[in-house]
Amino acid sequence: MDISLVIPLFNEEESLRPLVDWITTVLRTHEYEYEIIFINDGSTDNSWNLIKELRQVHPNLIRAINFRRNYGKSAALHQGFQLAKGDVVITMDADLQDSPEEIDPLVRMIREEHYDLVSGWKKKRHDPFTKTIPSKIFNAVARKVSQIPLHDFNCGLKAYKNEVVKDLHVYGDMHRWMPVLAKWQGYSRIGEKVVEHRARKYGVSKFGARRLISGFLDLLSIFFVGKFNKKPMHFFGTLGIISIFLGIITLIYLTIMKLVYEVSGIQDRPLFFFGILTIIIGTQLLLTGFIAELVIDSKAKSHSYNIAEVLD
Repeated sequence: MDISLVIPLFNEEESLRPLVDWITTVLRTHEYEYEIIFINDGSTDNSWNLIKELRQVHPNLIRAINFRRNYGKSAALHQGFQLAKGDVVITMDADLQDSPEEIDPLVRMIREEHYDLVSGWKKKRHDPFTKTIPSKIFNAVARKVSQIPLHDFNCGLKAYKNEVVKDLHVYGDMHRWMPVLAKWQGYSRIGEKVVEHRARKYGVSKFGARRLISGFLDLLSIFFVGKFNKKPMHFFGTLGIISIFLGIITLIYLTIMKLVYEVSGIQDRPLFFFGILTIIIGTQLLLTGFIAELVIDSKAKSHSYNIAEVLD
């Protein structure tokens, strides 16, 4: 199979029928063999019933998952990725803001230019400034931290090699950071394409302002896990040693002041308590590092690594 379209949705009943018609018209023109995988993320409208109707019309085309409740976009994508059979996996939103006309160019970039992942860039957006300005800040920080030169990390329209999505474990709100997750897994050929962004025709946006804060917190989580996943002691141990060193130097200084210069009241100085506190904190950080190393070691015994090639 050429393409798997993975489409998560939440309360998008008005958009589903025109979306399927649009996708079908475009991809049949290019003579692709494809499938559409809908993941109904706990919709409270008639979305699931409509999906079942569309499946009766296109029994060999549409596959679907129905969540009992709303788990979020990351969970929906993860489940859709497990089902995907196509050589190229395309993710897109169900609200008609992503154009199926972009699918063919994205597939060509994967096949002909050998990218592992191609992310869409909504260069001209039809959103209010309350979404576009935070998005610009969000993406600027993401570029700086991840060292991936993308302009729109959170664009729902992306193309992947099938092997990439099978290696990604997406949870929480990590769908925003798919390129970063892919990079940490060793898929470094990440491209970008300017895509059309259409104004929303039906329904309302499902994302509020709070996603800006949660997005940055998720980025910090990904950065830490990606960098120190196999060596947590390098992180906690370094901080612990620095903290203990500061504490020891502080106490040595106070000891010299007490014994050599006979300064009284050393034990009542804030610096005395600072020295003790930094040693305690440093010791706790070292112990945290040791415990994390033990956890990693126990998991490593049953862990499977991503291997690009085997010469047997």
